[in-house]
Amino acid sequence: MNRKDRAGNNAFEGGFLGLDNIGIFDRSSPLPTGGYLEQADGTAWMVLFCQNMLEIAVELAIVNPAYINITTKFLEHFLLIASGMIRPGEEGGMWDEQDGFFYDVLCLPDRRSERLKVRSMVGLLPFCAVTIFERKLLNKYPELGSIVSGHLNARPELMAFIHDPQKPGNNERLLGSILNETNLRRMLTIMLDENEFLSPFGIRALSRIHKDQPFIYRVGDQEHRVSYVPGEGDSGMFGGNSNWRGPIWMPVNMLILRALFQYYLYYGNSFTIECPTGSGKQMNLYEVAEEIGRRLTNIFLKDEQGKRPVHGTSQKFQEDPHWRDYPLFYEYFHGDTGVGVGASHQTGWSGAIARIMHLFASFEAQEILDQSKEKSVSQTRQPVRKR
Repeated sequence: MNRKDRAGNNAFEGGFLGLDNIGIFDRSSPLPTGGYLEQADGTAWMVLFCQNMLEIAVELAIVNPAYINITTKFLEHFLLIASGMIRPGEEGGMWDEQDGFFYDVLCLPDRRSERLKVRSMVGLLPFCAVTIFERKLLNKYPELGSIVSGHLNARPELMAFIHDPQKPGNNERLLGSILNETNLRRMLTIMLDENEFLSPFGIRALSRIHKDQPFIYRVGDQEHRVSYVPGEGDSGMFGGNSNWRGPIWMPVNMLILRALFQYYLYYGNSFTIECPTGSGKQMNLYEVAEEIGRRLTNIFLKDEQGKRPVHGTSQKFQEDPHWRDYPLFYEYFHGDTGVGVGASHQTGWSGAIARIMHLFASFEAQEILDQSKEKSVSQTRQPVRKR
């Protein structure tokens, strides 16, 4: 953590801490402008890391009070990093109040800074840095609540713009999140817009608005450009792969689904959002997750013409009786058509579509709200029981 926080302001940077070729510059090489990047995705990873470590520490502290100090340590780290991402009124904050979205920040040698307004998965990963907490540790050690409250009351700046982790939600659950309810709604509106991230086949890695409005940044006589490239790369940059310039990736879609479940456990059925944006159709967050899962599944299912989008125009895989019922698990998928792109054998992550299908077939939404997070997780490992 210390090596990647150059300015000591809980904004992280450096190489592959974030995604690789998603930005306008090669993150693993010196910047042509000089200076450095504060990465919204890399910093969000660190928020989620602290939440994950906090979850582990809570489980340990339940059986051994010696771990209580570790829980408060990771809670403090989570709050420091999360609050460092949103600094309204500062030129260098990652959160853009006007756009309602997160961007990387370019920190220049002359101490100026500016947001690089590429609408990409970089800005969606802070949405994914969210974790629900049941009250079991506080119930066992009531004094811990006073300790945490005292710490937060002494540092009101930590919660000035993020969600209040002490505010109880559905079934008295607590929520660790960078986004308060207002900012959550703003980000969901962008993510669920079919002109932006919401594809017929899942959530794109780059907003479709960059098809007609590429992001351009000039350094001297050099032009650096990010355009929407939903399939194979159209340049030799980064080895000729578009990767994060528009395709759909199963791993980050899984993180988005996980996040939606976490928010749903907290807000319950009272929180609804228009999905797709502009459709007039309101959904709770479980239904939003289910809709994204349905779109991801459509990559592999036969359409009305009996064709599987994943195999595109490949006659062999679409029609040959020896191949047509054996879909390949590609590395990523075309952002508009669902056609498989990249390596065809990435079963390790694209095969997770089976988990997604099983997840929504295993239980009803109300079951999730009525039982603990642990029971909900174990429920998905049982035989299908949804009717």
